[in-house]
Amino acid sequence: MRNFSVSLSASGRHFSFRGAGLVLGLALLLAACASRPETGALVVNDKPADDATTHDIMIATTRERDERPGTYFNGERTQGLDYAEAVISVPPSHKASQIEWPETFPGNPEKDFVTRSAHYIDSQAAFRNRLNQRLAKLPGKDRATFLFIHGYNTLFAEGLYRFTQFVHDANFPGVPVLFTWASRGKLTDYVYDLNSALAARSALEKTLNDMVRSNTQGIVILAHSMGNQLLMETIRQMSPQDRAALFRKVETIVLASPDIDIDVFKEQLRRIGKLREPLIILTSTDDKALRFSEAIAGGKQRVGSYADDKELADLGTVVLNLTELSGPDAINHNKFAELAQYAPELRSVLSQRSLGAQSTSGNGFEQSGTDLKSFVSSTAQVAITLPISLVTAPLSLVTGGN
Repeated sequence: MRNFSVSLSASGRHFSFRGAGLVLGLALLLAACASRPETGALVVNDKPADDATTHDIMIATTRERDERPGTYFNGERTQGLDYAEAVISVPPSHKASQIEWPETFPGNPEKDFVTRSAHYIDSQAAFRNRLNQRLAKLPGKDRATFLFIHGYNTLFAEGLYRFTQFVHDANFPGVPVLFTWASRGKLTDYVYDLNSALAARSALEKTLNDMVRSNTQGIVILAHSMGNQLLMETIRQMSPQDRAALFRKVETIVLASPDIDIDVFKEQLRRIGKLREPLIILTSTDDKALRFSEAIAGGKQRVGSYADDKELADLGTVVLNLTELSGPDAINHNKFAELAQYAPELRSVLSQRSLGAQSTSGNGFEQSGTDLKSFVSSTAQVAITLPISLVTAPLSLVTGGN
């Protein structure tokens, strides 16, 4: 994942009908999927599978511990911050962007994602020590950390396995850290989840500060859906000194399908101020989950489905519009999972746009909606075809020149 860095209305009159229809539609889509892993999904599997790949995920959470076997954490809130570590195995038959869930747990490591080990970490100090131990074992160039913050309606095992998929497909060489807040994983608990995310701000701030003060040489942050509200509010509340320290180590922040009111987002950016590197926003106008969120929020557009890419870019961000990209889920809310396998190519494209801007006059970045394939084919020996448009702001805004 280090390769992913960049140098990277409804009226009140119709609300009830639209909201009810969206809730019903989403519920039917979710009901059509396999049963979700609320308990027992992390039962340890010790069956040999020499050609499977394991990933050691560090975990910081505001979820309540759950003593049921193979569960570890549930969707209820706890006071403070808890820690754990889990080793997840990805099967040799894995297909990019997919999570190969077992039909029954603990699964088959030749075909399924399975848990190889998991344990609680007793304290913040022990978590920090473990993070530094793992960083010390890596070559200097790989001493990076990758923080993932999941979104709404996400069970603990779902967030853990999705992060493992992304780490695996991106071939991230550093230390992955999952921040998992107390989502109940229920479609009807949107308000509970939103409040859980907001209640986790101080815990996420503590986790970010621990990462900054560790021996990591770079931090990549990926937030998804409602996790972006948590991330942006946390950065907003940090002291100027802590925020500056964070951005000295941050290589990239990717906001995937941000479930944030567009006006709230603008206020957050004003409060945070100019950034050393622009935020990368992944948008898609066909995201059904964000349509649901928009409906229950009085028709206010969400950043992740915002129709005006240029306006977002003018705020000092880089926008990757994924509307034409097929995602791994029926509601088009997890398209970000598709991008992990293209991390090096995306970095090459985005970096070239930055380099190109340095040699231009006037506004610098003047093109928008440029197809990625044309950049890659002319400058790198790779061949990818992705229906993605890239929109960047004028150079003065990208670099915080204003």
